[in-house]
Amino acid sequence: MINSMTPIRVARPSRDLAAAERFYVQGLGLDVLWRTTEHIPGEHDLLMVGPAGGAWHFELTRDPEHPLDPAPTVDDLFVLYLGAPVEDALLDRLLAAGGTRVAAHNPYWDRYGVTVTDPDGYRLVLCSRTWGS
Repeated sequence: MINSMTPIRVARPSRDLAAAERFYVQGLGLDVLWRTTEHIPGEHDLLMVGPAGGAWHFELTRDPEHPLDPAPTVDDLFVLYLGAPVEDALLDRLLAAGGTRVAAHNPYWDRYGVTVTDPDGYRLVLCSRTWGS
């Protein structure tokens, strides 16, 4: 049965897992939940980040034998509902960790938050609203 506590995993490719880790862990403050420590032929390299004890995690993958070039669009969004204004210190950490602040494609996200691209060009939206508001 699917409910509000059903665990979810969001996965996408990355060109550089070390750069992604800097952005999502040092910049955003997520925890490393799992990472491959050595490459096993035929398997993907993985980095899983998320809140410790959370019901979700974000998985970044890289296939060294057949690498994918990430192709994010302006509407590929990873949105976090903070329920408070985005703190300058958080934005500064994200930028120092390889992010770039950009204008949102949908002006809704500029009204209610900040959009930052990660090192692969995917967009992270830090929304000041709460979920459901």
